[in-house]
Amino acid sequence: MLPLSVTSRRFSWSKRTGLLYAQGMTAIVDQPPAPPAFQVVLYPNRSLGSRGFALLMGSIVLVSVVVGAGFALAGAWPVTGFFGLDVLLIYLAFRWNFRDSSRADFIRLDEHGLSVRRIMPNGESLEWQFETAWVQVVVEKRRLLLRSHGKELVIGPYLTGAERASLADALKAAIREHRAASGAA
Repeated sequence: MLPLSVTSRRFSWSKRTGLLYAQGMTAIVDQPPAPPAFQVVLYPNRSLGSRGFALLMGSIVLVSVVVGAGFALAGAWPVTGFFGLDVLLIYLAFRWNFRDSSRADFIRLDEHGLSVRRIMPNGESLEWQFETAWVQVVVEKRRLLLRSHGKELVIGPYLTGAERASLADALKAAIREHRAASGAA
């Protein structure tokens, strides 16, 4: 069957012709890939968009300039440098937060098993494969884990408690159905 990377940008599946296109090359495949039994994409919530960020930073700069000018007119001009430093630190903190919010977890359950692909903030992609007969979905106090053979993987550390519980229930149900369908119960 087709590898998981078929869904990446380097590949495209044509339903009309039944061909798999990969960077200018064509591969003929007998059948289209079976749809996954379970598939979800997890990413951190980013409630402040780029326009909101620009407005927030603009208002912070405006307040800092006005208050700094007041201090400078009162003769305490060295204070204005600290207002500039505050603006710089706030900007860097938001940029760091935006960078971390670019990570994502892709969880997929298909005939090959359970796979988790994580895209890190630097663009690096990591992938783990789990045999559905052995994997356990565990919800701890503040973590959602996939355990198998003494190893564990934390997924969705940025999810809320309700989101973790909902994802765990859905994943457990999908794995249970997959085990029943494959006879590995």
